[in-house]
Amino acid sequence: MVSTSVVGGLLPGFAAYAAPKAAVEIMRKIVAKELKGAGTTANCVAPGSIATDMFFEGTTEETIKNMWIISFGDRMIKGDCNICVFKSFNGLVAISSLISFLSAMALGYLYLFPRFQLVKRSSYGIPDSNVSNGTCNVFEGSWLYDKNYPLYDASKCPFAERGFNCLANGRKDGGYAKWRWKPKNCDIPRFDARIILEKFRGKRVVFVGDSLSRTQWESLICLLMTGVEDKNAVYEVKGHKITKNIRFLGVLFSSFNLRIDFYRSVFLVQHGPAPRLAPKWVKTALRLDKLDDISQEWIDSDVLIFNSGHWWTKSRLFHEMRCYFQVGNSLNLAMPVITGFKRALETWASWAETMINTNRTRVFFRTFESTHWSGKKWNTCKVTQRPWSKTNGRERSSVSEIIIKVVKKMRIPVTLMHVTPMCAFRSDGHVGRWSDNPNVPDCSHWCLPGVPDTWNEILLSLLL
Repeated sequence: MVSTSVVGGLLPGFAAYAAPKAAVEIMRKIVAKELKGAGTTANCVAPGSIATDMFFEGTTEETIKNMWIISFGDRMIKGDCNICVFKSFNGLVAISSLISFLSAMALGYLYLFPRFQLVKRSSYGIPDSNVSNGTCNVFEGSWLYDKNYPLYDASKCPFAERGFNCLANGRKDGGYAKWRWKPKNCDIPRFDARIILEKFRGKRVVFVGDSLSRTQWESLICLLMTGVEDKNAVYEVKGHKITKNIRFLGVLFSSFNLRIDFYRSVFLVQHGPAPRLAPKWVKTALRLDKLDDISQEWIDSDVLIFNSGHWWTKSRLFHEMRCYFQVGNSLNLAMPVITGFKRALETWASWAETMINTNRTRVFFRTFESTHWSGKKWNTCKVTQRPWSKTNGRERSSVSEIIIKVVKKMRIPVTLMHVTPMCAFRSDGHVGRWSDNPNVPDCSHWCLPGVPDTWNEILLSLLL
């Protein structure tokens, strides 16, 4: 019996119209070998031929009907050929194996090949529901070393922050930028800046979130600039320099009337002064029931990509910022951070369902990007030269789990970009000590070029 792994390995290689003919040629050789090993002769076949010709001329159905009448031992086996003689019982075994092979090939072709075509189609479409990408999960796969990467030089891209340009900051091993993501059951199209620019002519793409969102924004601009001849035709609309704390950045590809904007909103909800009667040690509050006051600026867009999560920690909120949660007029000093995050996400979801016109705007939400901090106090940053071979538990995140749960309950289509597992391998891709401040190691942010380019390759594949 032929294993399904063999059948699965053969079938995807055949084009739909050529599969039967190709299969015949392959099976002709396989069966010839089987019959030769079984001691089978075919005296009725011209010299230099093999008995398998009888099986593969005409249609498969006719062949089966014209097969020999088999008997045991050294007796004659009569049929159209009349003279074929089996020397031993091994002849019967060979024919049985052939029939099993033909059956497996037929069933495998009907089942696996159409499925393969479906996966290929769905990997290039935009999901119509809150899932990753139909039957193909583009976020499940592995990293492959590819000498054709990286796709751009950050030193030649004026929109890539110096703090993310690890090579310019002294990193010597450039291999971290040469890894390409390969989904398990489909492919991501090779990036072509000119095709993307033409497809996005006249569009507005908006990123909303924290510094990880800004990194993806910078990455997309640098990727697309490789397809622009006149680099001066790409500029920040207000003449702003790319900095960490500015709330709005917008880059126009004037030759294509394409805008790519970034809005800094690390919590997505309103962050402001503490209510009047709050304890003196409370400096600020997060209004969990009110979306960020710049949210009106996000609406008029064709593609809208959100992220949040890195600022939602006890040390950042309660200790550094002395920030606590507020709902209505009430300050809640006991609410856990993860509960506050869930409440904020639900506020965002309610806003999106009410305010976003999904007939025009495609909405994405990227999950938490795995960090690689270690040590007892979770403050040690050791950047490796190669990706981890295992995820080492970093493929799961309570922040990502909340994002997934909230998005799946939404009444409008939002595409989850579940990057947590794929980023878990990339212990080599972080800024580390190769930033604009080498005294502060960084195992949260990513080098450019690097991992954020893959997020954009996936994003664009979902939009084409």
